[in-house]
Amino acid sequence: DVHLQASGGGLVQAGGSLRLSCAASGSTFGHYAIGWFRHPPGKYREGLSCPLIDGSTYYADSVKGRFTTSSDNAKNIIYLQMNSLRPEDTAVYYCGACRLDGSSYEYDHWGQGTLVTVSS
Repeated sequence: DVHLQASGGGLVQAGGSLRLSCAASGSTFGHYAIGWFRHPPGKYREGLSCPLIDGSTYYADSVKGRFTTSSDNAKNIIYLQMNSLRPEDTAVYYCGACRLDGSSYEYDHWGQGTLVTVSS
């Protein structure tokens, strides 16, 4: 099993930065690629990142160059560093086990998300 929980959200002004954390646990979480997605209010879920087999990371065009992921393997934490935040980044953010399904990324096993609000 795998358990994932995002944290670190909050209110930030446009142009600011925030770092989210994803705590991973469970007997099988090491078998999964852990990525991030978000659910803006009134909109569809948007996949943001997913580690790829070649060691690179997929980033959605909407966050490429502004958001980066990293991990602390000793603590089983995956981070999402968000810079140059915009009001349209306002959403509930989740971490999940990601996989490429056709031409889009899908996410499973997500837990509690964390709300990020960007004020203009």
